[in-house]
Amino acid sequence: MSYNILSQDLLEDNSHLYRHCRRPVLHWSFRFPNILKEIKHFDADVLCLQEVQEDHYGAEIRPSLESLGYHCEYKMRTGRKPDGCAICFKHSKFSLLSVNPVEFYRPDVPLLDRDNVGLVLLLQPKIPSAASPAICVANTHLLYNPRRGDIKLTQLAMLLAEISSVAHQKDGSFCPIVMCGDFNSVPGSPLYSFIKEGKLNYEGLPIGKVSGQEQSSRGQRILSIPIWPPNLGISQNCVYEVQQVPKVEKTDSDLTQTELDKTEALVTAEKVSSNLQHHFSLSSVYSHYFPDTGIPEVTTCHSRSAITVDYIFYSAEKEDVSGQPGAEVALVGGLKLLARLSLLTEQDLWTVNGLPNENNSSDHLPLLAKFRLEL
Repeated sequence: MSYNILSQDLLEDNSHLYRHCRRPVLHWSFRFPNILKEIKHFDADVLCLQEVQEDHYGAEIRPSLESLGYHCEYKMRTGRKPDGCAICFKHSKFSLLSVNPVEFYRPDVPLLDRDNVGLVLLLQPKIPSAASPAICVANTHLLYNPRRGDIKLTQLAMLLAEISSVAHQKDGSFCPIVMCGDFNSVPGSPLYSFIKEGKLNYEGLPIGKVSGQEQSSRGQRILSIPIWPPNLGISQNCVYEVQQVPKVEKTDSDLTQTELDKTEALVTAEKVSSNLQHHFSLSSVYSHYFPDTGIPEVTTCHSRSAITVDYIFYSAEKEDVSGQPGAEVALVGGLKLLARLSLLTEQDLWTVNGLPNENNSSDHLPLLAKFRLEL
């Protein structure tokens, strides 16, 4: 399950988004029991939660989930922000191999001045067979600001680099990956297409168009090439770069001029490329449009907008992807999508007075996918 549960502080800071709601349904004391009821009802083995407020996490969310048999890992946003991302999984189903938090704020990189985070876990299914592959589960909440596509893409690249290092197996392949979160980008946008297609040529792309959240002319500055500086240590292939330290026995003068020229040439070649790539074959659990009508599914709905920004992506062979996610036999390292919880249209949601409402206590809907791990 991937679920942005709407931090109470953020709700109160953005009260203009919830003018359609009756006051009582916005109180945490009303919302939390509802959210917990949903989590119990769907009974997922793995939960990826966003906007988990730290004080609520410590006092209520974590104890409640632990009593339901979950082990919880949490990464708070940096910069004294009140919330963060959690990944919780059932003790009975998985053991924890590693916990890898990712901070997108980097004091040494002026571009990366936002406090968003990600969290990547490596889980081992508890099954009698010794041959069980590990599963890499990632969760994030990317920057909202529609005009800063440069930051969003860089945050995504940082998350992909971490997933790449965590999911990498001894034989050079990757274990199955499930990447969840609120990506603050809509289906078909350049950021979304990059996740699904594994490549993006961003030359000439305005930074306000990266996420497709709004079609206005604001944020028309073109993405710079490269988007992020070399000192971030992440290549255009979204992997950590091994710092090439020249082996010097005695002094620096041992480096011949040709060797120096060679290093220089490599650096410039890297600089001019406007192609981003990643090495995963990722599909979306959802198709984002209802097959019969072509009406968009939505994952979030409040006074200002109703769109899809939340996703569950998973390792899948591209050849097997038919028009209908959920129908395909996508087998990569053994992950096969069996089912998903239906989403709703904007119209459906306004018939129950939008979100949050009496029964659904976030401004996002939970996403739910059922996978089979083939051994």
